[in-house]
Amino acid sequence: MYVSKHVKNGEIAIHYLDSLHGSDHAKSTLVVCPGLSETADEYIDLLEAVQPRRSVILSFRGRGESETPSFGYNLEEHISDIEAVVQDAGLGPFHLFSYSRGVSYALGYALKHKSKVKSIMVGDYPPEHRAMDKEWPEDYIDNYLIPSNRTQQIRPDAVRGIQKESRQIDIKGNFDMPVLVARGLLEGSLVADSDLERYKSMCSKLTVKEYAASGHALKGQDKETFYKDIVAFIDSID
Repeated sequence: MYVSKHVKNGEIAIHYLDSLHGSDHAKSTLVVCPGLSETADEYIDLLEAVQPRRSVILSFRGRGESETPSFGYNLEEHISDIEAVVQDAGLGPFHLFSYSRGVSYALGYALKHKSKVKSIMVGDYPPEHRAMDKEWPEDYIDNYLIPSNRTQQIRPDAVRGIQKESRQIDIKGNFDMPVLVARGLLEGSLVADSDLERYKSMCSKLTVKEYAASGHALKGQDKETFYKDIVAFIDSID
């Protein structure tokens, strides 16, 4: 069971799902930051996997039931979506799960709000916010979103805004909380050995999980194991 909510982040309504009712409040909440074109609704199965732990899952601006501004798609503005949801949900210290491009938003949030984050889970993405090529938006829209019928998961205007406002930013800092990095071992994984070394240099409490049947998409053949690893990781903390 979950409730569907919206919170205003400035002039933009951000949508999130909250499993508040029936949750075990003795355990810290899990906050979920989806990937580039993913929405809150696509993580209901993770919400169910962590029950009775409370979970909060947001759709970033331009995705799902969140509003689509004409501009405002840089790293800081995505971080502000997390901040708005965390404040509206009234959360104390929580666990922070992220996947793909959502990783840069989550890591950026954690560096700004270390006292709020009990642990971080990184789903197959390096510690960086990537600049996107000028050719990327139309290729992504025409060859992925439209054929896959995913233009409601992320609007084309949001895709173009993400590219236009993207800048290459290497995320650097000390993450004192436990960090789980999950990566696929097949072609297509976005976490190279050198990226693991970068995480090791920043994270004093690092756990690495690898999935032999996955590339970048960890929610395919390895999803059950991946979700079990997430649950075991946060259960080991509280």
